Amino acid sequence: MITEKINPRFTVLALFMIAVAAMRIPDSAQLTPWSNFTPIGAMGLFGGAYFSKNWKAVFFPLLTLFASDLIIQYFVLHGKYGIMYSGWYWIYGIYIIITLMGKWLIKTITVKNVLVSATIAALTHWLLADFTVWVSGGIDLRTMLPLSRDWPGLLQCYIQGFPFMLNFLAGTLVYSLMMFGSFEWMKLRNPALKLV
Repeated sequence: MITEKINPRFTVLALFMIAVAAMRIPDSAQLTPWSNFTPIGAMGLFGGAYFSKNWKAVFFPLLTLFASDLIIQYFVLHGKYGIMYSGWYWIYGIYIIITLMGKWLIKTITVKNVLVSATIAALTHWLLADFTVWVSGGIDLRTMLPLSRDWPGLLQCYIQGFPFMLNFLAGTLVYSLMMFGSFEWMKLRNPALKLV
């Protein structure tokens, strides 16, 4: 029978990823620091920590990120930036790193491990994403001119991105606690969700 082939753990993990990815959509129409209060960092850590096979740990978080990005691009932003936004490949690369952090940093699910991993993930995202903004000719918001290609220009880029990082950190912490806490609670109530 087909029901014997359905893995309840995989199904619940996939549903978690889809539900949380959908939470990105309501606040995606505006570009403010609060628009960085998203679940994507938590999605990467969660997928990395719970999917047992490496390809699933990377593929399913990326798939849910990609699907939610497409929905945002076409239904919220009405194709304003084309198929994908500028620099999406950098963000996806950083996202793969965050997902691998979930695999490497969270060997045992504890509140401390999740909080430390979420903090490291947010800092990594900020340092790498803002570096790519600087490299690709980002704008100095004080002068509306391109950032200078020197240390002060890079420092200004990080200063401008700091409020976004704080909200990315807050989102990663909140959504990580929700996702990891909910799944661990569900595992206690339903032993079929435990890794065999």
